[in-house]
Amino acid sequence: MLPFLLLHASVLLVFIVPFHASLLAWMAGSYFLRMFGVTAGYHRYFSHRAYKLNRFWQFVMAVLAQTSAQKGVLWWAAHHRDHHLHSDRATDLHSPVHEGFWWSHLGWILSDEYDGYKPERITDFHRYSELRFLNRFHLLPATAYGAAIFVIGGWDAFLWGFLVSTVALYHGTFLINSLTHIWGTRRFATPDESRNNFLLALITLGEGWHNNHHHYMSSTRQGIKWWEIDVTYYVLVALSWVGIARDLRPFPTQSGS
Repeated sequence: MLPFLLLHASVLLVFIVPFHASLLAWMAGSYFLRMFGVTAGYHRYFSHRAYKLNRFWQFVMAVLAQTSAQKGVLWWAAHHRDHHLHSDRATDLHSPVHEGFWWSHLGWILSDEYDGYKPERITDFHRYSELRFLNRFHLLPATAYGAAIFVIGGWDAFLWGFLVSTVALYHGTFLINSLTHIWGTRRFATPDESRNNFLLALITLGEGWHNNHHHYMSSTRQGIKWWEIDVTYYVLVALSWVGIARDLRPFPTQSGS
């Protein structure tokens, strides 16, 4: 827990450095860039194979995802697949229904019970040596990313663009585990308590359409109505236009009530 607590405590340093508007741009730009790595990489690609990448771009996406400092892609995806397998049942590793909000939001991550992962859950990606390397040295991309911000922008940019944005990124991601299983609306009668939440969709680039996602987890698109903003999907469509992302899997034609 100590590194996690120290990272959160470091945010207090914003009160002792001069503030200027460009620092908000550092924070927001870094947050949303890495949130895309979490949503498009960890989640829609490595966990659900909702689209295809070649081996080079797969590695790039893994590096981008791991700049979030949310452990390795194999660890992340293996545990997420377990979540879907047992969603909101007693065996779900982070269900707020059974274990409460704080366990779902933070407790399971801080617990040493889940430091490892089951390779058999992620055999499709575990066979790549470069992904196993990244997973083993999972802090390497985040460390390099933070160092690059410091070199380019200096101490103030590092504080806002890495430390503050990383803490915000943690909790933006964690809210999908916790809050979208207790607050929001349900379009589909899924066997879990997943819910759609417009506000969380905005701060997570589309992940807030969680009931849609649990209804059909393999879809690249999670916001299925015209007003359900899904920025991750829009960016992936743009990447498909230039040949980076391929074979984006659609949502089923039935859209619910």
